[in-house]
Amino acid sequence: MSQALFDKIESEQLRAEPLRFKAGDIVKVHTRVKEGSKERTQVFQGIVLGIRGRGLNATFTVRRISYGEGVEKIFPVNSPNVQKVEVERAGKVRRAKLNYLRKRIGKRATLVPEDRGRASEDVEPIR
Repeated sequence: MSQALFDKIESEQLRAEPLRFKAGDIVKVHTRVKEGSKERTQVFQGIVLGIRGRGLNATFTVRRISYGEGVEKIFPVNSPNVQKVEVERAGKVRRAKLNYLRKRIGKRATLVPEDRGRASEDVEPIR
């Protein structure tokens, strides 16, 4: 199969409105959770450790401290279960992957300087 055909099929499944955030941002991820016949929205708030992949395979990792234990979740960017991603605070970091935060304990694990000069419109969209 040709690459053009793959791109056409993939473009139909991409998110209509791209997400706008970067590594170091504190985000709220609203996900759709299905329990039996009921459906509800669950919110996961934490720091974006990194974004990987592109196109349909793009994912992002969010980490938070819950009851003194670090919890990470990997979310697909183009999943229909990810309803929306709200940027609570823009972080100013100098690298794309924040794996060094995993070694930190307590409040130090969430310390990322705030980027006061950046608006969410300034960030390149994730597709």
